[in-house]
Amino acid sequence: MSASTEKKNRQAAREAGTDKKTLALEKEAKERAKSKRRWTAGTVAVVVLIALVLLLNSPLVYKSTAYSVGDRKYSTAETSYYYANQYYTFANNYGSYASMFGLDTSTGIKGLDKQDCAFTEGTWKDYFMDAAKNAMLQSTALNDYAKANGITLDESEIAAVDAAFEGLDEAALANGYGSGDKMLAANYGTGVTKALVRGAYLDNALATKALQAASDALSFTDAELEEAYAAYEGSMDTFTFSYVQVEAHDHDNAEAEATEEDHAEAEKTAEAIRAAYSESEGEDFAARLSEAAAAQGLSAVKTNLSGGNLYFAAEWLKDASRKAGDITVEENGDHFYVVVFLDRSDNHYKTVSVRHILVKAEPDANGAYTDEAKAAAKAKAEEILAEFKAGDKSEESFAALAEQYSEDVGSNTKGGLYEGVTKGTTVREFNDFCFAPHSKGDTGIVYGESATYVGYHVMYYVGESDELYAYSIAGEDLRSDRLNAWLDELTGSYTTSEGFGMKFVG
Repeated sequence: MSASTEKKNRQAAREAGTDKKTLALEKEAKERAKSKRRWTAGTVAVVVLIALVLLLNSPLVYKSTAYSVGDRKYSTAETSYYYANQYYTFANNYGSYASMFGLDTSTGIKGLDKQDCAFTEGTWKDYFMDAAKNAMLQSTALNDYAKANGITLDESEIAAVDAAFEGLDEAALANGYGSGDKMLAANYGTGVTKALVRGAYLDNALATKALQAASDALSFTDAELEEAYAAYEGSMDTFTFSYVQVEAHDHDNAEAEATEEDHAEAEKTAEAIRAAYSESEGEDFAARLSEAAAAQGLSAVKTNLSGGNLYFAAEWLKDASRKAGDITVEENGDHFYVVVFLDRSDNHYKTVSVRHILVKAEPDANGAYTDEAKAAAKAKAEEILAEFKAGDKSEESFAALAEQYSEDVGSNTKGGLYEGVTKGTTVREFNDFCFAPHSKGDTGIVYGESATYVGYHVMYYVGESDELYAYSIAGEDLRSDRLNAWLDELTGSYTTSEGFGMKFVG
């Protein structure tokens, strides 16, 4: 090809836009355009992400309404607090046992929407959210009731709320948070602050006071209480009885299942105990059963159980014709029970309050209590009682002596006081003093012995309750039923709704 021809071809290519230089320039322009589009798209995504982060952490979200109860609007932050509080309360109450209900606490609040709840058809988030909504509904209704009825918190009640926040900032710093507000936000949700939580505490305190006022306003007639107690059909009565447990088992192989022969042998032993008891005499029925059981190498147990907790011989014990000294043999699984009825209380008595000072006898090296040790404890108890009688003989002075001398860790920090003592719940001698006829200020010394101590109680009789114990039991349930019905009616008049902020809770 001649030079002139090649020159003409290059000229034509440039005009057509197909020469190498032009093609290279076009390719470079396309790459730049493509890169610009990618950069623009990436920039938009980043901007959107930044905007979303800013939105989630801005007052626009956590101050927006998430839940409304009547005219009361709960912000996202407030709702987050109520929601998280339900979760933390449940997790703290059950601890490691929460897993028994299928709740995995290792994921924290953020993992609740992925865990199926054992109590509902939804997730654990649904469960705690429903609980939070109910808490906000009740709080609103009770606060409105309080305002309508002039119920307010006094200075001491407000101070008690404020006391709960003392040291919060110090605790936050100790746990690596910049402030109490930051710690609350990290654990309860964005926007949750001390001021917000304090407000929730005050609402709860007022709601509790309003509920107590409504409860105190309830009263019941004796006829209503009698009817309510009768409806328990003996499940609240207290049954005192002695029993011997005879187990059917293979004597050569404890792991083997009991055979018919094993059952027959156990039943024979139980019937032998019944026969020996029936042939003996005396008014101490428990002692007679113990002797009959000992002849078979077994022991008898004396116990008090409510009718609702009877797990063998329940129908027999509840029979209205039952009288002290009656005996039966009852089969229950691989056991036969020889049961002697001693007493039944329908709880139509008044509980009592007493103060006491326990002086324990010192056990010897073998853990036994000698007569000398018991005598020393009794002498010490007598000295304490003499010291009391040498003073002003007031309940306050006895309480002071109890805090000085008593070895009962359950009461020595409160002046030896036990309130609402019921029959059969203390050692026999203590019980006998409590329910013998007394006047306020009566004193005495009684022996006491249990699995944990041997010693003497210096007693001071305080007084008895105003109502029968049976009425107290029935009244508590009646009060609870009436109060729940009242609260359902109160909250039922409110309308509720979810707002934009609800999607950001949890």
